Amino acid sequence: MTKTVETEGALETRGIEQVPDHERTAKTRELFPTWVGANISVLLLTMGASLVVAYHLNIWQALVVAVAAPIVSYGLVGLIGIAGKRGGAPGMALSRAVFGQRGNLLPGSLIWVARWGWETINAVTGAYAMLTILDILFDLKANSVLDMVTLLIFVVATFAISGLGINAVQKCNKYATYFFGLFSVLVLVYLAVNTNWSKVMHHGAGSTAAVITGVGMIAAGGVSWIPTAPDFTRYLPRTASSKAIVGTAVGGAGVVVLPMVLMGAVMAVSTPDLASATDPVSFLGEILPTWIAVPYLCIALIGMLLINSMSMYSAGFTAQTLGFKVPRHWAVSVNAVISLIFGGVLMLVATSFMGSFIAFLSLLAVAFSAWVGVFGADMLRRTEYDGAAMADTTRASAYWYKGGFSLAAVAAWAIGLVSGLMFTTSDWFTGPLAKNNVIGEYGLGWVATIVVSGLLYMALPKPAVVHPAEAAEPVEEPATVDA
Repeated sequence: MTKTVETEGALETRGIEQVPDHERTAKTRELFPTWVGANISVLLLTMGASLVVAYHLNIWQALVVAVAAPIVSYGLVGLIGIAGKRGGAPGMALSRAVFGQRGNLLPGSLIWVARWGWETINAVTGAYAMLTILDILFDLKANSVLDMVTLLIFVVATFAISGLGINAVQKCNKYATYFFGLFSVLVLVYLAVNTNWSKVMHHGAGSTAAVITGVGMIAAGGVSWIPTAPDFTRYLPRTASSKAIVGTAVGGAGVVVLPMVLMGAVMAVSTPDLASATDPVSFLGEILPTWIAVPYLCIALIGMLLINSMSMYSAGFTAQTLGFKVPRHWAVSVNAVISLIFGGVLMLVATSFMGSFIAFLSLLAVAFSAWVGVFGADMLRRTEYDGAAMADTTRASAYWYKGGFSLAAVAAWAIGLVSGLMFTTSDWFTGPLAKNNVIGEYGLGWVATIVVSGLLYMALPKPAVVHPAEAAEPVEEPATVDA
């Protein structure tokens, strides 16, 4: 990213306020490593294994899932990212124009809480990667104390990168992309030479419902980035190509998701308990030789560090829109502390990491999708965002609407959210409509959420945007004629 007045140096000082046009000098090509970095996680290997073990898909069906998932989820990431170049502000700040200053607190709070879970999952995975490296190199076995030490180190490093701001995040993503690509090729070559391909190719096929459900499972990670997409596009000029914004999102995610999901599916043939392992990382030390496993785990560790840094970076903006009157880098610290606490609980108490993770993903997708449906539908009618109105949280704001709420947006969001949950199945929660219908059986609760909330928002009457100057303008009296 080109340095500007507010981003020059190590620490980014700009918060949720609109970026002035003269500072918006970024290039769309700089988004590519951002979305590569957002997917450098060994969890994709484990999810790829789940397609074979839990969903009973063959390698060709896994290929379909690996191609379709990033197109669906990161296509939406790119489309919502267009709002960033239009409004020059983070996603949850732009959301004030849609929901109203007070109404935005409802989806904002849910998204913020859901992000706690996402950051916790990544922090725990990062800690497990560190534990595996220590075990391979120094024969240090995991225990409660070492678990907490590695988790603490991971969270502190995440806070350091995300606290610095977008320049630090994007620079780290750029170099991580190169190294991850190199070692992924090494892993692919090793698997190609040492895999029993006859066994892989003759694995039985699963059902169409399982394929579609698998797409939803892999896509859920991408869906979690949709509300934050404008956070990474707000420094783009208004003239930036919308097609390039979408293309870099899909392409950046696809070059990681496709090979990693397929690698996980291939690994599952020889290691079927991979998908149900309590620790989703240590299997790499068993499957791969040390000279590949250690550097690959190190790069994957950096990748998960960057994923959490991007998430916490955006979470800082969300916290500010919820009313935390602190600089962005201090707002980030709230999420860091929460992920440390929840991560400790997950590592010490949870018996099945992947079971908890997949259950969380199914609910996470619905939680984010309700906002996506409303905000996306609003983008069809709104091409500009008033920076002063977004920053003004008083009754004088043009985005105050009625009592601080856009009733159309809030109602569509709430009804869409409830509708999606009714069709959702997970280990933690099963909706009353999750059985005996295509939506529930195919795992399309999150899709139903987007459709219901989006269509309902388009159908409901929207409040007018009344600027203070217009409201105060006196009504001109009709001219009178002297007798």
